[in-house]
Amino acid sequence: MQRADIQNMIIRSALLPVLLIVWQLPSSAQQLYFPPPQANSSWDTEDPAALGWCTDQLPPLLTFLEDSNTKAFIVLKDGKIVIEEYFGTFTADSNWYWASAGKSLTAFLVGLAQQDGSLAIDDPTSQYLGTGWTSLAPAEEDAITIWHQLTMTSGLDDGVPNPNCTDPSCLQYLVDPGTRWAYHNAPYTLLDSVLSNATGQALNTYLFTKLTLTTGLTGLYLPLGDNNIFFSRARAMARFGLLMQGEGTWDSTPVLTDMAYYDAMITPSQSLNEAYGYLWWLNGQASYQLPGIQFEIPGPMMQDAPSDAYNALGANGQIINISPSTGLVVVRMGELPGTDFVPNFYNNDIWQYLNAVICAPAGMEGRDTPSVLLMHPNPTSEQVELRTDGVEIREVLLTGSDGRRYVVALNGGWVDVSGLAAGLYHLEAHLVDGTLRKGRLVVQR
Repeated sequence: MQRADIQNMIIRSALLPVLLIVWQLPSSAQQLYFPPPQANSSWDTEDPAALGWCTDQLPPLLTFLEDSNTKAFIVLKDGKIVIEEYFGTFTADSNWYWASAGKSLTAFLVGLAQQDGSLAIDDPTSQYLGTGWTSLAPAEEDAITIWHQLTMTSGLDDGVPNPNCTDPSCLQYLVDPGTRWAYHNAPYTLLDSVLSNATGQALNTYLFTKLTLTTGLTGLYLPLGDNNIFFSRARAMARFGLLMQGEGTWDSTPVLTDMAYYDAMITPSQSLNEAYGYLWWLNGQASYQLPGIQFEIPGPMMQDAPSDAYNALGANGQIINISPSTGLVVVRMGELPGTDFVPNFYNNDIWQYLNAVICAPAGMEGRDTPSVLLMHPNPTSEQVELRTDGVEIREVLLTGSDGRRYVVALNGGWVDVSGLAAGLYHLEAHLVDGTLRKGRLVVQR
């Protein structure tokens, strides 16, 4: 079966139905608002009360964000700022890293380069990096294309001692490209060199000419160890989310006009991990894989987020959510404890609180603050910390995918799972007040 056939088959598959009040609201039919393209320009706002939102639920959301080391949080509705909060010493003028959320920005730049005719994503990567950029045999190396880099299917071994290392000695053959999905930073990082060599411009220069001048998206890719990491202000993240929400057009200015590429970015790119497009994470799929694991987890990545949301996700909780059906762009910057590459469970926690804020305009009075169970880190291999809004946990039960149940010891809010096999577990926290909190925990080895 050809790659295009697989992609079309996945796109036609039905998304999981998820029943959330926020998604039952009418889709946004309003024309998107865009701020002026100058980075420091004014940005129109919208009062959440005027939208019929439950503003009494804002304090629990903001408390949760502050308690989880958030630095900046922005919510756009149809392009206008509805919520914008900064915490601690962080301000609207502060810069922060995007971590792996920057991968989604790189994917957009690759699309622009293909649109310009500088490259084609089916081109062999060797065409732009030269021969010997890996330790593979020439025929094996030539089989890796830019498409494989965009979809995390290069076939290179992500189990080497340093999966971030881009030296040829670190890039070793494991399987044929296109036959295995693995979240491997090194092949992604080399897209920066592909872009520079293809366009004849330094990466930051290309970004400035293509995006900063048209959208006001300012920031810089900076080397950090073996990686190139994008740094910017929070509003730059929001601008990128709004550009994606506008389907590659900024106000009346077309930026990415290759709609086939745009659509491919935010739809399943292969059948190995249906929740992955071109360096974008996709909600609402039947299953998903996470970095460092080689098994599928059933269900959507974020069960409390809109099923049509596509997401840029990075370590320590760098997040851009775009939901066309609700007209929302949600941005979070911060320093979530732990080293999760893809904070999908934390992102789901945000949506639980945000759903309480975005209430139905009538007939839904009396909605309570959501009963949230926070688990971090998730996935984990040793321990996981449980938080339940200050209510003491009496007992913790885990149920594996095989149906076996485990009672696990709780020590100061921490649960030891080092003795459990890798897999997906349904966690139940029984609280002393008689309530029950549930969540999904991924144990990896």
